[in-house]
Amino acid sequence: MAITVTRCAWAGSDPLYQDYHDREWGVPVHDDRLLFEFLILEGAQAGLSWITILRKRAAYRAAFAGFDPETVAAFDDAKVAELLQNPGIVRNRLKVASAITNARAFLAVQEEFGSFDAYLWRFVDNRPLLNAWKTIREIPASTPLSDALSRDLKQRGFRFVGSTICYAHMQAVGMVNDHTVDCFRWRELGGV
Repeated sequence: MAITVTRCAWAGSDPLYQDYHDREWGVPVHDDRLLFEFLILEGAQAGLSWITILRKRAAYRAAFAGFDPETVAAFDDAKVAELLQNPGIVRNRLKVASAITNARAFLAVQEEFGSFDAYLWRFVDNRPLLNAWKTIREIPASTPLSDALSRDLKQRGFRFVGSTICYAHMQAVGMVNDHTVDCFRWRELGGV
């Protein structure tokens, strides 16, 4: 007899989406390289569906040097031109340029705070916020906290970091547990 697993409704039936939901989304991330990866991917996703970005993730990792911020910060015009010809990524000049700009800002934050992790997680007092949404319709696109993070990132020179993108980032890296209460991951990630 098959075991029925209840997931957040947005996970749908696509195996890639389900795997992302089951293994990554909402799991607290404290590794700077992975935090940088999510920041760049969330920015690339602006105006697109997340599944589109998930399908391009391996190509992004290859194109953006495994999301090493020092390497990305050093990308020059020739590298930008190369990236804009890469069919494996979203070939949007502003998004590609923002990845480079954000890598430089990311390095400055690391210099100031010791790590991007230390900077980012202070917005939630270094522990995930637990929400108790019954349906995905209740989950906000942004919050006053993501507004504050967005403002601060923009002041530090980051781009493609509007409040909605920041909230998606907070959800992805586990700063907030926005799994619905009927989802098996809500309880696994700290739900009562």
